[in-house]
Amino acid sequence: MAFKMKGVVGFHSSGTPIVHKNLDKNVVGEANKDGSIFLDKDIKNNPKLQQEAIAHEKVHLDQMRRGDLDYDDKNVYWKGKAYPRKKMKEGAKSLPWEAEAYEKTRRKYRNGKRRRRWVVTKRKNLKTLS
Repeated sequence: MAFKMKGVVGFHSSGTPIVHKNLDKNVVGEANKDGSIFLDKDIKNNPKLQQEAIAHEKVHLDQMRRGDLDYDDKNVYWKGKAYPRKKMKEGAKSLPWEAEAYEKTRRKYRNGKRRRRWVVTKRKNLKTLS
């Protein structure tokens, strides 16, 4: 008989392995080819930022599973086109793979106040944050 463990340290509720470690300056999260996500250790005490980063990186994991996104040390590949890492600002919203990730997890503003809410198109398992 199968059972589901909730709240296991190092795993998201979806089963995605989450590893907290030192990341480069201004990097909150990274999606990896093996299906894991790295989160910067400095956000460990900020659950809302962690959820936002996990949702964003899960979009990248989905892009890799679809075959649209790939990377190596020199390039990021989006739908067969190579983007040299030396010539880009990684994480920029103008990059096509980032545009999709930001669109699917964008922040909404209401009544002049900044409120974080997930805009979920196909992922029903993500919860709305306020």
